[in-house]
Amino acid sequence: MAEQFPLERYRNIGIVAHIDAGKTTTTERILFYTGNIHKIGEVHDGAATTDWMEQEKERGITITSAAIQCFWNDHLFNIIDTPGHVDFTAEVERSLKVLDGTVVVLEGVGGVEPQSETVWKQADKYKVPRITFINKMDRTGADFLRVVEQMRERFSVNPVPIQLPIGSGEDLKGLVDLVEMKAYHYDDGDFGKSQTEMPIPADFLEEVEMWRENMLDALADNNDEIMELHLEGEEIPEELVKKAIRQCVIDYSIVPVIGGSAFKNIGIQKMLDAVVDYLPSPDQIVTNYGTDIDSEEEIMVTPDPDKEFAGLAFKIATDPYVGKLTYVRVYQGTLEKGTYIYNKNKNKKERVTRLLLMQSNKQIDIQKAVAGDIVAVVGLKNT
Repeated sequence: MAEQFPLERYRNIGIVAHIDAGKTTTTERILFYTGNIHKIGEVHDGAATTDWMEQEKERGITITSAAIQCFWNDHLFNIIDTPGHVDFTAEVERSLKVLDGTVVVLEGVGGVEPQSETVWKQADKYKVPRITFINKMDRTGADFLRVVEQMRERFSVNPVPIQLPIGSGEDLKGLVDLVEMKAYHYDDGDFGKSQTEMPIPADFLEEVEMWRENMLDALADNNDEIMELHLEGEEIPEELVKKAIRQCVIDYSIVPVIGGSAFKNIGIQKMLDAVVDYLPSPDQIVTNYGTDIDSEEEIMVTPDPDKEFAGLAFKIATDPYVGKLTYVRVYQGTLEKGTYIYNKNKNKKERVTRLLLMQSNKQIDIQKAVAGDIVAVVGLKNT
């Protein structure tokens, strides 16, 4: 796994939101379109992949964070679906601590809700780059631009639409990508798998051009090359626009906003493309620090698989068959089954009995994990 996917093609992301914004439904669609599952399970039926606990199935809410891995466009995604209910907000905090980026799901009708503000502040605390997906645009009363304005007021950020939904409520037809200047239609007959390019509707073209200009203005404020081309009226290459958005996301200078409907299977593939294009890989995050075992000095941790192992245990869970699972984000070096690692907090060595790749509540035995991976470890008695 590590050899096939270079670090620049890793995306460690979380899906965070207020309760009932459609976070788990969004995750379920991600797993479906990436081929991880072959049948969509709905939250209201108690069949969502990441809501595996009996209490979650009964109540239709996420209680514990679930980690799962999938692949999109030759990129490896480690996804953590977090709870939205305020009572389980500590679970969100644990997850955000080890993520390189996140997709914040807001609801097209409710917009920015109280728990939305909580998770946003938590993401601010750990300086997690993010994009925003405005979900449920198929509902009556959904208003994409109103939610964008709420983000500006309530989060004190610069939200920049990079996609626009075509219509809303029952009239939701698809979306326009402002970077590509292309429109897409989704066929509900095959659960939205068919993402068909179509002409931008003539009556929508003026608004599309206005919001593309808004996007380019925001990028020009943060990118000299785009500013120069924009002022001269030159065509700005698509790759340059994508590169500029990515840098702005990492710098927290803008928050890209996209929209769609997870339940109606609209816009999820474009959201996955946005994760690949705009959220950082582990090697672009350079603010992680550890403590040198011998000197006790704080040192910067780099995602180099050949250096000494450094990782963070961020969650403990109990499995009825395996026992205690310690979820670990590997920040540096390589973690191998059967080796000993040093627990700095307890000043003890511990043996890695088993290494597991978690797929929600299912486990796959692996031999090693490298910098960038999120895995579960069996055998850490003192952690």
